[in-house]
Amino acid sequence: MRILLIHQNFPGQFRRIGHTWAQQPGWEVIGLGRRTAPGMSSVRWIPYDLARQPHKLQHPYLRQMEDAVLHGQAAARVLLKLKQQGYRPDAILAHPGWGETLYARDVFPDARLIHFCEWYYGTPGSDVGFDPEFPANFDTLAKLRTWNALHTLNLDNCDVGVSPTQWQRSRHPTIYLPKIHLAHEGIDTELLRPDPGAQLKLPSGHIVKAGDPVITYVARNLEPYRGFHTFMRMLEKVQKAHPHCHTVIVGGDEVSYGQKPADAPNWREKMQREVQLDATRTHFMGKLPYDQYRKVLQVSSAHVYLTYPFVLSWSMLEAMASGCLVIGSRTGPVQEVITDRENGLLVDFFDTGAMADRVVEALDNQAAMRPLREAAMRCAREGYSLTEGEKAFRRLLTPEASS
Repeated sequence: MRILLIHQNFPGQFRRIGHTWAQQPGWEVIGLGRRTAPGMSSVRWIPYDLARQPHKLQHPYLRQMEDAVLHGQAAARVLLKLKQQGYRPDAILAHPGWGETLYARDVFPDARLIHFCEWYYGTPGSDVGFDPEFPANFDTLAKLRTWNALHTLNLDNCDVGVSPTQWQRSRHPTIYLPKIHLAHEGIDTELLRPDPGAQLKLPSGHIVKAGDPVITYVARNLEPYRGFHTFMRMLEKVQKAHPHCHTVIVGGDEVSYGQKPADAPNWREKMQREVQLDATRTHFMGKLPYDQYRKVLQVSSAHVYLTYPFVLSWSMLEAMASGCLVIGSRTGPVQEVITDRENGLLVDFFDTGAMADRVVEALDNQAAMRPLREAAMRCAREGYSLTEGEKAFRRLLTPEASS
């Protein structure tokens, strides 16, 4: 079996699946990603470079499409070279969101093309226009509608698609849903476990331990799409109600989704100006190595996960697998996994008062919350393990297995 993995930021979501498949006897796995991608040691990967950047005078609605064409051309040049060398993949598993697979079928018409269908923009009830603090205008909606031309082409081009959650799958046009299978790539449920003896040394030198009143919040970057503004407003209320709790906040100052604030370098600084927090009990950790990140989850007494109706973060599932009590936003992607008072607590995304009440309740009643933590662990282990994820993706590799 010859498999080609394509991801702009290779390996992206394919890290663990790629590593597993590369170890299979008789399997050859090759990766393709932009030269700035981190790559991985266990899978040979080939970098590509864009010939140029999108034209500065390009119509704003078309800039994303021109960028996709440039990515598609850059990837096609590498694929054509591989073909000249005699390479023929049996299957191509790709995240097509940046355009790399636009011309993959023209190079390898016989390869099974599997697309990772992460998101389809601008659908009713989703992220755009969800937050009244950041209303969508006509220009934004028009830009997204044009942007979806790429995603519709991707859906039409592929043999089969895969979405990690039912919520994300449901955002795609109805006509394509029979083509899109549900399969989460999985999290490491063997590595992510509770540790009653866990300790975490904070930048201040203070040490927090499992069982202490510790609030945790994790995002790739601290921004409104992941409810950072709501979290900070809530935290101000919690600190007044609970004078001994500590809060550990993990995430960078860049922007993954949405826009930077207009009046501050980043959302962390903007929200620190807006709310009054006890700096001795509020610990911004930035981005952490994985082992330290695991310890953050292991010392958590109340893990707050907030998101727009958008892509579900791995971090929420990893928190559940680690035995955290997750206090999540009552939004589509979270409700797919968490049922209120069964395996976590749900709150309205914008209701900082109710959110603060749930956090204080969790801190003050840790023994009573243990059944919810245990149910969260079972949910993560039974539905989102690496083993189950790999099996589901493997079924997509051949037409007979995924029909």
